[in-house]
Amino acid sequence: MKINDLLRKDIMVMDMQAQNKSASIDEMVQTLEANSVINDADTFKEAILKREEQTSTGLGDGIAMPHAKTDAVNEPAVLFAKSENGLDFEALDGQPTYLFFMIAVPDGANDTHLQALAELSRILIDQVFVTQLKQASTPEEVQALFQHTEQEESSSDKKETDEEKAPDAEKAYEKPFVVAVTACPTGIAHTYMAEDTLKKQAAEMDVDIRVETNGSDGASNELSKEEIDRASSVIVAADKNVAMARFDQKPVLERPVSDGINKAEELITKAVNQDAPIYHADEATDEDGEAAQSSSVWRKIYKDLMNGISHMLPFVVGGGILMAISFLLEGFLGSDHELFTFFNTIGSNAFSFLIPILAGYIAMSIADRPGLMPGLVGGFMAVESNAGFLGGLVAGFLAGYLVLFVKRWFRGLPQSLDGLKSILLYPVFGLLLIGFFMYFLIGPIFSAINTGMISFLENLGTGNIVILGALLGGMMAIDMGGPFNKAAYTFSIGIFTDTGDGSLMAAVMVGGMIPPIAIALATTFFKNKFTGEERKSGSTNYVMGLSFITEGAIPFAAADPVRVIGSSVLGAVIGGGLTQLWASSIPAPHGGIFVIPLAENALLFLVALAIGSVIASIVLGIWKKPVQ
Repeated sequence: MKINDLLRKDIMVMDMQAQNKSASIDEMVQTLEANSVINDADTFKEAILKREEQTSTGLGDGIAMPHAKTDAVNEPAVLFAKSENGLDFEALDGQPTYLFFMIAVPDGANDTHLQALAELSRILIDQVFVTQLKQASTPEEVQALFQHTEQEESSSDKKETDEEKAPDAEKAYEKPFVVAVTACPTGIAHTYMAEDTLKKQAAEMDVDIRVETNGSDGASNELSKEEIDRASSVIVAADKNVAMARFDQKPVLERPVSDGINKAEELITKAVNQDAPIYHADEATDEDGEAAQSSSVWRKIYKDLMNGISHMLPFVVGGGILMAISFLLEGFLGSDHELFTFFNTIGSNAFSFLIPILAGYIAMSIADRPGLMPGLVGGFMAVESNAGFLGGLVAGFLAGYLVLFVKRWFRGLPQSLDGLKSILLYPVFGLLLIGFFMYFLIGPIFSAINTGMISFLENLGTGNIVILGALLGGMMAIDMGGPFNKAAYTFSIGIFTDTGDGSLMAAVMVGGMIPPIAIALATTFFKNKFTGEERKSGSTNYVMGLSFITEGAIPFAAADPVRVIGSSVLGAVIGGGLTQLWASSIPAPHGGIFVIPLAENALLFLVALAIGSVIASIVLGIWKKPVQ
């Protein structure tokens, strides 16, 4: 099937009227519906937008290829559209988009259709062709351009095939050789554009390359064991899972598929120089060099911890808010009222899962599914022994690594016993080991530590608790969602889960809300210090800040780190300290202004938030230089 069979003249839009991404998608979808290419515009548009959420199909160089494969499509087709002035399609290079190819593929599309679409992706790599396409003014010219290019491609492919039949083996082996895998979730466009870009870039660099594609029709040009063994490195440009075990002990560069299109030279250079981490099929990826290994270890610990916390948070938020509501009801209705008992029971039951869930999912992140059960039990034993949040953290990491030890211990068993490992050996020995350590060692030690820490915090004087609140607030603003932010947040959640005291949660919540609110205020009242685009995006930080989403400040911090982070930390330190001075308390770990009605000394909490935000915004506004 030829591309022109899909690129129909009657659905081309030679003068697109839309001025933005949303309107352009609507205009193209409406054209497809009007010409009976699709039978359900809403379903098709939903599929298009779902693909855009993964990564923009604005590929750069003025081209966009929004695509969807759904049963809302009657017949495969490609809609070509052209915008004379270009529009913002959120392209990967940040530049306007002029040429659009909306690809509609039915669920039952055969390989012939998919191969034609893959060929379209490859053709659009040619800059000369793209320039000619921009100059085309009629559907007939567009089709003629594609017909001519397809004929040239066919001749070129035949020449390459003839050359491959009689290769100069000695010369071929003199060149650097790398292998690559490309894949995107839909497998229609990016997969093949990355393939073609890598091939062309490799040819320019005099490097031999073999590229396997994982498209909608499955894996094509699959890499052989001989090719993988011979390659200096492996490039995996993929936004979905691909078979990785075959690359064991090879240097592997894992990147998004967009890097295969936009950073092909960088990837090939690194691959040739073996500037890539060694991949281990049954372990976490190692990195060369002591510094890299140290960095990798800390990243792994951080990832495992965040896996536990992210699974625990719904229990903290849901249980904490329902318990706070129960305490409000207790004040009005009394502790004997059924409504109080109802809300308090549900909230308390949710809270009882916190530490087991935390430990279980930390262990699962480390040792995969066999780690979950020992981690859950270790977390439960931490609760029962009063080892608290810290004991649960240790239980999760310990359970995960104990299960890894058990896996290695039984690695030498005959293959015929593999079925017994996950169903019998891992659970029994994993449980036995974590139970032993929790009962005799971790439980008693961390019970004493937990009791001592709670006693210490309860006996802190006003000055010290204010300093602690200021420290936690400042940490929330230092890296806005990074390790310092997460450390402060995790510490406060630990105190909250162990004691039910939400005072430190108030400090970290204020500290996390101040940076985006301060930026929003600064862009409002110091307009000459920000560009038009910054002022527009700055206003959205009001909503993000009030919702306790610190990450809204990150684009501003990246553009001007010293001024933005410096002023934000100052405001967060002041706000966090004031919450402790005024004994504010938040009985929920998230929610921003939406949980203020549940707060203790809520008005003073808002005053602390306002003071910190205003001070940070004034400092930022004065500190920044006017836009030239």
